[in-house]
Amino acid sequence: MSTATSPDRSAVDAATQAAAALVALIPTPAPLRAVRREQAPVVPAGAATVLASYVGGAGTDLALVLVDQASLADASEAGPVEVTDVLRPALEAAGAATGTGVLTEVRPGDASELLADGGSVVFELTGGDEPAGWFAVRTRRTTSAPRDTVVSDNRLARISNVQMRVEVVVGRTRMAVRDVLGLEPGAVVELDRSAGAPADVQLNGRTIAKGEVVVVDGGDYGVRITTLLDADD
Repeated sequence: MSTATSPDRSAVDAATQAAAALVALIPTPAPLRAVRREQAPVVPAGAATVLASYVGGAGTDLALVLVDQASLADASEAGPVEVTDVLRPALEAAGAATGTGVLTEVRPGDASELLADGGSVVFELTGGDEPAGWFAVRTRRTTSAPRDTVVSDNRLARISNVQMRVEVVVGRTRMAVRDVLGLEPGAVVELDRSAGAPADVQLNGRTIAKGEVVVVDGGDYGVRITTLLDADD
């Protein structure tokens, strides 16, 4: 069922920025271009499809279809790498182009409804003669606020019951997928943070606070918040 009429100019402009941000981060061997199309595509069987929503100033649904999952650079081998993990950074960048907010869980799913919705802005992703995939953006609420405007209290109230993932990150590093697949028990992975440095508290992948890792009653780990970050941080 369609949830919107045809997208207005502001929604099209935001979707175009989202598509540009997406293709810049999709890890394919050849760079992709996003070209808007008016009709829903026919998605071939076996295509990799992921769905997500971007919750914030404007509720936005995202769908990404890739014809050949094996085309994801360094992510086609069997191992612990999920296609949703590989594509999440690109979808986060796409969502951020539509306004201030957070990306929900990236999950496999059926994109046919979103691709066929008259309120969606659909792009064909191409890097050669044949389509490499499609990307659909549907804005459920429009807003004229600039991208860097902090989400107002009344808008946050509308999403206050939405469940989101909170994580505590003690450090990060970058590794090639082949090195990740080669890890064995006893291997040491060096992180980008010194011992004793505050950990990042993240809401759906966005850092919202800094804190100290502590042990709470019962022996479980917890985090003591030491700094709350502003939206601009």
